[in-house]
Parts: sequence; structure tokens; C-alpha cells
Amino acid sequence: MLSRTRGFSLIELLVTLSVAALILVAAAPQMTAWMANARVRNMAEQLINGIRLAQSVAMQRGRQAAFVLTSAAPAVSATPVANGPNWYVQTLPLLTGETVSDATAFVQGSTISTGSRASLTGPAVVCFNSIGRQVSNTSTGLGSNCSAAAQTYDVTATGGTLRLRITITTGGQVRLCNRDKTLSSTVPDGC
Repeated sequence: MLSRTRGFSLIELLVTLSVAALILVAAAPQMTAWMANARVRNMAEQLINGIRLAQSVAMQRGRQAAFVLTSAAPAVSATPVANGPNWYVQTLPLLTGETVSDATAFVQGSTISTGSRASLTGPAVVCFNSIGRQVSNTSTGLGSNCSAAAQTYDVTATGGTLRLRITITTGGQVRLCNRDKTLSSTVPDGC
């Protein structure tokens, strides 16, 4: 009587590996889009957290604070650049000519797009006053002015299907929405 050996035969192993390879090849495009969409969501969340930090710092300290995009390392008075890959929050002087020490002016900064392959479009500086509303300021000392008009930041990624927008109203409301959907009572995440 022949006894059966346990384990996989070489044929069974090759069939299993072939099926696994076919599944991976079929899933690769969806995985690529999923990763790109995750990068967009991550960048948008980082931006919205920085904007809300600037707003809360302005209210806590009772003075204007600026959310600034820059291409330099985040630091006090780094040059503002629209669509920059880094951001920082800085408090602004109360009066023209007043100086604010570097220790109290710089609040926090971060890099938002290192290797993320996601792209950002938006203004270089957004300022908030002591009650959390957007404010116009032509003497920020940063080389770029703040406008009190509603501002938007758009975040997209190559290969992804998700296009997010951050809107900041003049009243200070900060909202994240999907640009491809229309806001309605049944679609609360639309723009």
C-alpha cells in the first residue's frame, strides 16, 4: 500500500503562485489610485490642521497670526511662496513698527509634500485676527500681504481620482470638501 506524503507538490505550488500573481497584476491599477488618493487626503489634512492652528493661536494670543506656505525651511519670516511645499504659523506684530521676538513669533511649521507626489494650489499667506476671522493685512512683515477675501487650497495627485479643496471663509470657517461633488443635503462632503 502506498502512503500519501504530506505538503504541496511542485505543481500545486506553481498554480498557487500563478493565481496570486494574476490577482496582484489585476489589482495594481486600483492600488496605485488608492495610494494617490491617500496622499491627497494626507496633504489636505496636514494643511487644514495648520490653518486651524493659526486660527486658534490668533484667538489664544489675542493678536493676528499668519498661516504661511513657503519653499524654504519653516522658520520665522521665511519667504512666503504660493503653492509652497512647507508651511508655518507665525504671530504678527500688533502695531506697525512693533517687533515680536523670534521665540514668541514662530509657533510651528512642517513639510507637507516631501515625496508625496501630490500637488497643492493656494495663496501664500492667510491671516486670522483675535476672533478667528480672516483679516486683510498689508504690513505682515513677511513680504506678502493677507487678503480678507475667501481663500481656497486645492490638493490633487497624478494617478489619483480624489480632488480635495480647503475653503476658508471670511468669517473664519475652515472646510474640507470634494471638488467633484456638489454640496447638497444628501452630499455633505461636496463643495
